[in-house]
Amino acid sequence: MEPAALFALLVILGVFAALLATRISPERILLAALAVLFVTGTIDASQALVGFSNEGMMTIAVLFIVGAGIKETGAVVWIADRILGASVKLPVVLARIMIPTAFFSALVNNTPLVAMLIPAVRDWARKRQVPASKLMIPLSYAAILGGTCTIIGTSTNLVVNGLLIEAADAHVGGATLPRGFSLFEIAWVGLPITVAGIGFLLLTHRYLLPERGEAKSIGGDPREYTIEMLVEAGGPLVGKTIAEAGLRHLSGVYLADVYRDGQAVPSDPNFTLRGNDHLLFTGNIRDIRDLQRIRGLVPATHQVFRLDAPRSERCLIEVTVSGKCPLVEKRLTVRDGRFRSRYDAVILAVARRGERVEGKIGDVVLQAGDTLLLEAHPSFYEKHRYNDDFYVVSRIQDSNPPRFERAVTAFAILGAMVALVTLSQTAGNIGIVLGSWHLDFGQITMLKGAVLAAVLMLITRCCTLEEARRNIDFRLLLAIAAAFGLGKALEATGAAHAVSSTVTSLASDNPHLALGLVYVLTAIMTELVTNNAAAALMFPFAMATASDLGVSPLPFLIVVMIAASASFATPLGYQTNLMVYGAGNYRFRDFLIVGIPMSLLVMIITLVITPWVWPF
Repeated sequence: MEPAALFALLVILGVFAALLATRISPERILLAALAVLFVTGTIDASQALVGFSNEGMMTIAVLFIVGAGIKETGAVVWIADRILGASVKLPVVLARIMIPTAFFSALVNNTPLVAMLIPAVRDWARKRQVPASKLMIPLSYAAILGGTCTIIGTSTNLVVNGLLIEAADAHVGGATLPRGFSLFEIAWVGLPITVAGIGFLLLTHRYLLPERGEAKSIGGDPREYTIEMLVEAGGPLVGKTIAEAGLRHLSGVYLADVYRDGQAVPSDPNFTLRGNDHLLFTGNIRDIRDLQRIRGLVPATHQVFRLDAPRSERCLIEVTVSGKCPLVEKRLTVRDGRFRSRYDAVILAVARRGERVEGKIGDVVLQAGDTLLLEAHPSFYEKHRYNDDFYVVSRIQDSNPPRFERAVTAFAILGAMVALVTLSQTAGNIGIVLGSWHLDFGQITMLKGAVLAAVLMLITRCCTLEEARRNIDFRLLLAIAAAFGLGKALEATGAAHAVSSTVTSLASDNPHLALGLVYVLTAIMTELVTNNAAAALMFPFAMATASDLGVSPLPFLIVVMIAASASFATPLGYQTNLMVYGAGNYRFRDFLIVGIPMSLLVMIITLVITPWVWPF
């Protein structure tokens, strides 16, 4: 083995060791390793920067914007409320969680999808007193399995597909390679493992899924607010009982009173809601924030509708009033002091010394030290953070009301993106002919489709530029780009070929055995490092192994794609596992108990189907 190849392998081993033994973030470790290889001259600038211009990496970045449009319109939460239903029979609930999650994971990157579903599933579990630990692992696993059905379902698929496109363009190994997989091509193996995985959890959930209580909150928010919400006339809550609307057992929020036509009425669970009913909730700021995301509820104060900015562009802000505030100095009520006109913000609730203040907001006489919950444009924070009228000004993150009215538009854009890419991959180039004028768009690749969908999400205001930027996971993109560079180093130095030769010799020139070894190596690697890094690092090994055996690389790439995504045995190997780890109050061994048999099941199905669909 050449010295450069040996050095590259030592650097990669150092990456694995650092990821396992330290708490340094993956993107820092991967970028540091890439920098070492570049500075030492092991790779040149074009090889080090190859990941930053990779089509797969750019597709992932653009899909974050598409996901932002779905998230900010509240579309996923709206669907979750209808999917989960009222049944508390665990097999029924698990099926209603896993099947739709797997379906949507095939169409939307599964990481933002799980991020959007976790609060909905957790709140549903609290209301029905079902242990969240019985639901969170199935949610993550269903997202992983569904993501293996299409190229866009998971970033791992896009990473491998992007590397395949580059290899095809560069005529790697002299072989004729397809310029990427089609959108639904991997469903040949993805769909069977998804069905089998969901069936496995439905059959074994009673024995393998743990039952853990909810994690105790430490240092919770001591401020308790009272906020008055209005049932929107003609909205989805009209005609439902309080129990059917899910308002009786909200987590951290208590429905204290109901007022109709100015009269207090019993807040019985079977009480049927009408338009313009006033509902009085009490709770802390984090849970009151979630009331903003219930479709059909709006703040009862009419001042909210007099602010200049549209509601979807506003957020919640907490301020602590100082003694220099004119309303405090002159002992004016909120109404007499014209708070809205003075600050272009509306007070939704008032807390005094950690306790709620009773009465109508407009009649409250503010005191120094009062904490106010405001609805205002985000610019309020910059305008008043140093204003002497307030001791403290803090913005509540992720408190923008969803644009429910644009949910249908967001789904239509997503559907059009999938349909257009699928049509182009089936029919070839797409163009427009008007008389003698012909405009040829060429083949609509996944990147082109995602760019078009992202632009439409912004034009139709399903999300704003700021929301799009906030939803892009730049750390993940840096990790992927750096992993591409490391994979290129393994290829360029000959390290990949040396390792693949070892694999080939162990397999005794048997492509089926070599395929199994590649799967096992990728599966182990993805449990130790990130799934995207594992895919990028195993790609050159897979290509070199196929070249040494003189067979098609496609079955090896499919195996890398599936094995890198199918990370079930630990919470570290895949983002969604890590996301549900805390939400379900799990322990590390919980993933081992259910994840190891799931991994074996997926491996067996993949190794049986792959050579049949993509022959050697």
